Amino acid sequence: MIQIQRTIRYESDRTIGFGREIMSVPGCEQLETCIQCGTCSGVCPLSIFMDHTPRQVMELTRSDFKKDVLQSVTIWLCASCYACTVECPKQIRITDIMYELKQRAIHEGIYPKRFPIPVLAQEFYKMSHKHGRVTENFLATIMFLKTNVFAAVGMWRLGLNLLVRGRFPLKIESIKHTDELGRMMAVVDKLNIGTLSDGHKTPGHGGSGTGAH
Repeated sequence: MIQIQRTIRYESDRTIGFGREIMSVPGCEQLETCIQCGTCSGVCPLSIFMDHTPRQVMELTRSDFKKDVLQSVTIWLCASCYACTVECPKQIRITDIMYELKQRAIHEGIYPKRFPIPVLAQEFYKMSHKHGRVTENFLATIMFLKTNVFAAVGMWRLGLNLLVRGRFPLKIESIKHTDELGRMMAVVDKLNIGTLSDGHKTPGHGGSGTGAH
């Protein structure tokens, strides 16, 4: 049986106010001035792999189609090359808007499951928040265990070579005075996604751990 997928969007599909929320974030204000010229899609090196082009994501965001945007693979394929931002005739910081959309997706837990990028972003944040530094081999191991265990097993030879050459630390690196770092991070967390979307701080989502900015 052929499965028919609806592509038409209705008024009931909108989450009223979503676009305004995004545009209230510093760096995203210019989204309102988008003229839908398609320059961002034309210069994006990964647009051919996206389910929605950057131009479409900008319009869907501005038009309050929250579900379509946050469930899109596009925001996770953004390579942060800033080509779209540089070329945009209206000087819209498209890459920064993509970052904000990633944070929203992680905060609401609606990113593609077992997709490595959001998992990596969250684990990066957790490790840097707790230890002040990121130990790459531990970070990569955690990411693989949470997304693709078989891929981790397949990299055993690389891990062994790194271990032999002393490039595979067996202990997580940490800075001194992590309590001071914690206090600084707490200040940053006051500006988290929960403050913007809910009007109050959401426990456990400080900074949302995107590691994307």
